[in-house]
Amino acid sequence: MDRDAINAALGGRRGVVALVTGTRGSAPRNAGAAMVITDQGTFGTLGGGAVEHSVLQRAREMLAGCSPARAEMEFPLNPALDQCCGGVMQVAVALVEGGVGRTLWPDGPALPAVKPGQPVTVYGAGHVGRAVIAALAPLDFALTWVDAQAGRMGGAPAGVRTVESPLPEAEAKGAPPDAIHLVMTHSHAVDLEIVTAILSGPFGRCGLIGSKTKRARFEKRLTERGIASEAIAALECPIGLPGLTDKRPAAIAASVAADLLMHPVRVKASELA
Repeated sequence: MDRDAINAALGGRRGVVALVTGTRGSAPRNAGAAMVITDQGTFGTLGGGAVEHSVLQRAREMLAGCSPARAEMEFPLNPALDQCCGGVMQVAVALVEGGVGRTLWPDGPALPAVKPGQPVTVYGAGHVGRAVIAALAPLDFALTWVDAQAGRMGGAPAGVRTVESPLPEAEAKGAPPDAIHLVMTHSHAVDLEIVTAILSGPFGRCGLIGSKTKRARFEKRLTERGIASEAIAALECPIGLPGLTDKRPAAIAASVAADLLMHPVRVKASELA
């Protein structure tokens, strides 16, 4: 969680922010991981287990006024905590009123800076498109969700930019040069227009839902439209991790999310400009 995410979780309310300030050896989260605890619930995670349980207990004591408003805690991840990681975690915990700035308290540990997420545009709001958006929304992506039909993107997760447009390919043309594009609309004809627009300019990755047969047909049509062979070769179809045979939307979405986390940008935009 960066500062914006922490403040969004606080929502202007009184709450406790827990921040991993350092680790040695093996640990469930790295320095910079954060968690927010309010009377309405918890947001984020420190990795679960005994460390998170202890931090939650201290946070609830702070919220109840039964503990000092600041604490710096150290957890050896050994059998005494029913852990076998063998490392050490340091966690700073503070009661805050409504929001945080650059540090957890004056002259205290620095909070994770706000960083722009990797831009990802998902085209299509069918079963798979909705599942992909749900899988990517909690991760560090700047999501845009595009559909040509009105009213199909209701209930979009917080932070997802939605675009209803009869010409979704126009959104592709205006995307950042390093954007990842995932094309999965209701229509192969619409898919073709979107993919043509993406491959005609710089892009980070371009994934198209479908089979090897669909890819072969698209390769032929894209060639007929004058798209460069290097750009066509960069088209990913099927999408997600190789070898997946499960066609359920949630399984496809999980595969796509894992693939993007492992390979955020496979193609350098400068190579296709």
